[in-house]
Amino acid sequence: MSVALVTGASSGIGAATAIAFAEAGWEVMAAGRNEGRLEEVADVSERIAIWSGELTESEECDELVADTIDEFGLIDCLVNSAGILLRGDAITTSDDEWRDTLTINLDVPFYLSRAAMPHLQKSRGSIVNVSSNWGLQAGANAVAYCASKGALIMLTKAMALDCAADGVRINAVCPGGVDTPMLAAGAELADKEPEEFLAEIAEFSPNGRIATPEEIAGLALFLASDAASHITGTAIPIDGGLSA
Repeated sequence: MSVALVTGASSGIGAATAIAFAEAGWEVMAAGRNEGRLEEVADVSERIAIWSGELTESEECDELVADTIDEFGLIDCLVNSAGILLRGDAITTSDDEWRDTLTINLDVPFYLSRAAMPHLQKSRGSIVNVSSNWGLQAGANAVAYCASKGALIMLTKAMALDCAADGVRINAVCPGGVDTPMLAAGAELADKEPEEFLAEIAEFSPNGRIATPEEIAGLALFLASDAASHITGTAIPIDGGLSA
């Protein structure tokens, strides 16, 4: 039995990742804030258990890891997929917006990784962090998001070096535009219809489209698999060639 703990699993990339792991035969703890949406994800497969709650404090992250161990007995892969994007530059970003972004996008993956590490050492497992192409190269009007995702990449690399001798692999995936509720929310800010907004985002990609959540989930599943046994410390763009 292989067990994955996936955060941000109530929608978007996290939901697709939980489903992809379950369909590949993994047992999955799908964690998120929205219990109703988590139940919809769990309806897809009997392999998916759900955990609903806040993940902003280290104690809450410890609780999630402990509950996953209580449920399944082990953890083979942690997928840190939960994230938020709050628009603003260095002038307009408030203290609360900065802190909230860094908490969700950076602190929580660290807290969960720290709590899960003893279990991952036992299973010689892996961590997949969902960063962003804006962690590799900056985007406009998203200073807190870019900072948090860039820091998540460096956290990935530093932990990978520390944990390589223990057989724990740690990698980051760096999506460009993905058809998720997070991206669709940008349409409201731009005062545009979602279809129009997504089409404009797709124009920036060399292949002329945005990704599906399932495509990002597929990369996460590969990185957790034995086929990726010699891959650690990487930050892999999955952006249709945009970063090229």
